[in-house]
Formats: sequence, C-alpha cells, structure tokens
Amino acid sequence: MTSLRTRVWYGAGGAVGAVKEAAYTMFILLFYTQVLGLSGTVTGLIIAVSLVWDGISDPLVGSLSDRLRSRHGRRHPFMALSILPLGLGFVGLFAPPQAVVDNSAWLAGWLLFWSLWVRTFVTTFAIPHLALSAEITRDYHERSQVLGARMGFMFLSAVLLPALALTFIFPEQGGVDGRFNPERYPLYGMLSCAVVWVMATLSTLGTRHHIQPEVAQPGAADHTTLWTLFSDLRRTLGNRNFRLLIGYDIAATTAYGVISTLNILVWTFFWAFSAAEISIILSLPTLLGVALAILTMGPLGRRFSKQRLVQLSLTGLILNCLWLYPLQLFGWLPADSGNLVFALNFVFMLLFMYLFMVRLVNSTSIVADLTDEHELDHGVRQEAGFFSVINFVSKLSTVAGPLYGGLALDIIGLETGMRPGDVPLATQHGLVYALGLGVIPPLLVALWIISRVRSSQAHVEAIQAKIAARREQAPES
Repeated sequence: MTSLRTRVWYGAGGAVGAVKEAAYTMFILLFYTQVLGLSGTVTGLIIAVSLVWDGISDPLVGSLSDRLRSRHGRRHPFMALSILPLGLGFVGLFAPPQAVVDNSAWLAGWLLFWSLWVRTFVTTFAIPHLALSAEITRDYHERSQVLGARMGFMFLSAVLLPALALTFIFPEQGGVDGRFNPERYPLYGMLSCAVVWVMATLSTLGTRHHIQPEVAQPGAADHTTLWTLFSDLRRTLGNRNFRLLIGYDIAATTAYGVISTLNILVWTFFWAFSAAEISIILSLPTLLGVALAILTMGPLGRRFSKQRLVQLSLTGLILNCLWLYPLQLFGWLPADSGNLVFALNFVFMLLFMYLFMVRLVNSTSIVADLTDEHELDHGVRQEAGFFSVINFVSKLSTVAGPLYGGLALDIIGLETGMRPGDVPLATQHGLVYALGLGVIPPLLVALWIISRVRSSQAHVEAIQAKIAARREQAPES
C-alpha cells in the first residue's frame, strides 16, 4: 500500500505547475502592460506563442522520458535537472533590467525568452512527474489517491501563493495599489523561485525509492529521432479508450475555460461583489473543496468506478449551473439580500471546486490505467506519452474560454470603461446567458463521451494479471 508519506512527497511536485499558472493568470499581463508599458497586443501574442510551444513540447518531452535508459530511471533525471533553471526562470521573468524596460522591442524579447524558458522547464519537470504516478502504484484505487495528492497541492498552491503575494508583497500603501509598483515584482519572482525549488526538490528526493531502472521501453535499440517520437505518439492514439478520453477532456476543459474567463465578470457586474468579496469566493471554497475531495476520494472510490465518479461529478457540475442564477434572474431572491447572495455564491463555488476536483483526479487516474492496457497491446510502457497528450489537449482547450468570452462580450454589449452600476440589466442578463451557453453544452458533450469509455477495476486488474503472467514467461521464451 502506498504510504501517506509517499503521497505527500509526490503530491508536492504538483505545486510546480501551479506556480507557473499563478504567475500567468494573476500577474504577467498586468506587470508587462500596466506597469512596464508593453503593448497589450504584443504581450498577448507573446503569451500565445509561448503557450503553443508549451503544448508542442509536452508530447516531445513525454516520449523522450519514456525512452530514457538510465540507472536513475526514466522520470527522475528530467525532474532533477529541471529544478535549478526553472526557479531562475521566474526570477528572470519578473526582474527585467532597466535598460530592457526602456526599449519596448527588448522588453518583448525578454518576455518571450523567459516565457519559453519557464514553460520548457515546467514541462520537463511536470510531464515525467505526472507519469511517475503510474509507476508509484498499479493499484486501481491508490492511483486516484496519489493523483489526488498532486491535484491537492496544485490547487492549494495556485490559491495560496497569489494570496500571500497580494497580502505581503503587493499591499496598498499610501493609497497606492502595490500591484502597480515595479519594485515589488522581483520579490514575487524570488518567492516563486523559492517555492519551486523547495517543492520540486522535496518531490524528487521523496520519491527516489520508486525509481525503476529496468522498464520495457519502445524501440530501445532505436535512436531517438523525430520520426520515432512521432511513432510513439501515433501508437498512443491507437487506443480507442484514450481517443474517447481526449474528446471528453476537450469538452470538459473548454467548459472550465469559459467559467474561468467569465466568472470574474459575472461576480463584478451581475452580482456586484467587491474585490474583497471576490477574493474570498475565489480562495476559501477552493481550500474547502480540495480538502473535502481528498477526504472523500477513498470512500467514493471503493463504492464507484472511476468512470462513474467522472459521470456523477459532471452531472453535478451541470446541475450546479442551473440552481443559482435563475433565483436572481426570476426575482426569487429578496431585495437587499447581500449576505444571502454572497453565501449562495460561496456554496456554488464550493460545490464547483469539489466536483471539479473529483472529475479531474478520476479522469487522470483513468489515463494511468490505460497505460497498462497499452503495455498489454504493445509490450511497452509509455506513461509520459499518454499524460503529455492529455496535457497538450487541455492547454489548447483552455484557449477556447478567452476566445468565446471576448466574442460574448461584444455581442452582449459590455463595453470598456463600464462600471457595475452603469451596466444595463439586459447586458447583465446576457452575461449570465453567455456563461450558461458556454458551459452547459460542453459539459453535456463530455458526459456523453465519458459514458462510452470502457474501463473498470475488474478490467484493469485482468489486464495487469495478463501482463504479470507474460513477464513471468518471458525469461523462458
């Protein structure tokens, strides 16, 4: 049985990707445009280019990790060698020299270089780390617990790091918002660096006893070329269940991208929440939802299959989108019910984060199970190949959220410079309808696709038994 210590050490590595996400969702756009004066169009284009590279590099790193022959295993060399440069990348990202800041072309080049740097080394750590989950345990239930620990650290870090930064690095002083003080950002870069170094080191060292030097690998005698990497990718896509899981993930992640894009606008213009209220709704439900998911993952996993848990969580997410907003749209909430509205939104976010966590952990755990199915069919283990494809698809799918959100804002007439009290009622309602139309249909599609995946505990254990029997017979053949 996988020990709690192993789950914690492994889970700590989930903070690495969260530090990157926190930097880009909370601070990079603001820092480079509003503080340093770089064009918003140029900044957005650079971030998009780095995101495309991020997606392309995932399958490449996954295949390289699967093919690595080393006495330190296939995962830990990538993880260990990524730690130092990754941390330094955050320092560079948030501390451009004054000579660079004074020249917009140099500043754009600086952002592009360090964005590619950070995203590359996040990939070389995160993809092998994610694949390691399938090597730590082959137990059907323990895989979900191990991945749950990773997701827990990821969500908590994504919330706590920006919260600590806003409180201690970017506080308001003398009526001036600290986020617009360029001298504060190098401190945030150093904080990000420290978190990455500590958490990645703990995860790498804490899981070293799970190193597997001798593992069946694709084309071990072949030289690793672009063609062999492409062949590895094509082989993973030959799995029917995996193709269905990719379709499911595209739909589910698209819905999440829409929610992430429009939630802040709905809270601001439809519910008229203050910045302080929004910060509470963003943080506390996440902390409670993650804790609740971790506590209930074991009991739920013993009662339901992973596929059924994904179906139940998607159904819950759809229903959760249907109960709150009609109360306000149809005037069923009492007037001047600020505290009640805040409490209802708090419950809404708690349910959303809990259900999203259950969905994500179990669908990721299904990917780990499919690597066994792949080994039975092809005689090789390509865990990183499977996880890298899912990561690639998820990253591309999140782009749909901002694209849809921008189009929706133009259609409903939410113009630049509008304040909560100035927005017409029709525009407020249009914002809610845009949220529903962008979220519920993709979730329904995801629910339909996941119902077609064929995976169960009995199926996985039967596959593992056949693999074990084949390995026992291999020396005699």
